[in-house]
Amino acid sequence: MANELTSDARRATTWSIVLSVLMIAAGVLAIGAPTIAGVAVTVIVGWLLLFSAVLHLVFAWRGGRAGAVVWEILLGVLYGVIGFYILANPVVGLQSLTFAVAVYLFIEGILEFFLSFQLRPAPGSGWLLFDGIVTLALAILIWSAWPSNATWVVGTLVGISMLFSGITRLMLSLSVRRIVA
Repeated sequence: MANELTSDARRATTWSIVLSVLMIAAGVLAIGAPTIAGVAVTVIVGWLLLFSAVLHLVFAWRGGRAGAVVWEILLGVLYGVIGFYILANPVVGLQSLTFAVAVYLFIEGILEFFLSFQLRPAPGSGWLLFDGIVTLALAILIWSAWPSNATWVVGTLVGISMLFSGITRLMLSLSVRRIVA
């Protein structure tokens, strides 16, 4: 039983290490080509909005009340219009996305900060604190120069965040692996 648990933990940490290295590599690529990465992220967001629009419209027909159907249709249309706009003008959509990324990074940094204190006695929890501080600093950097930095900031800062998140996850995975071994 103990050997089976150890084997499962090693397998899970191996996958975690592999995914961490891939996250680090993706972060480095995004930092190296920030405009391309920013436009790519914007296009992905546009497609996700279109997909959400379709889901809202499909869900509208399953709603029981007329009010629920109307709200789902309105949400579906709103998501669809924004998604089409972003896909038609990804560079322009990048400005809005830059602001959204700042908000996202700010919330992520706060959550990682609190998680580091919850996991404080665990080995490697200091890396979460470090990641939270770096992520908060990135959010502040975006806000301080927005919107003039919209063409490069999303790719660069998301790349930096992915790099540090990958390093954090790698360090946590290695810590867990040392405990299990």
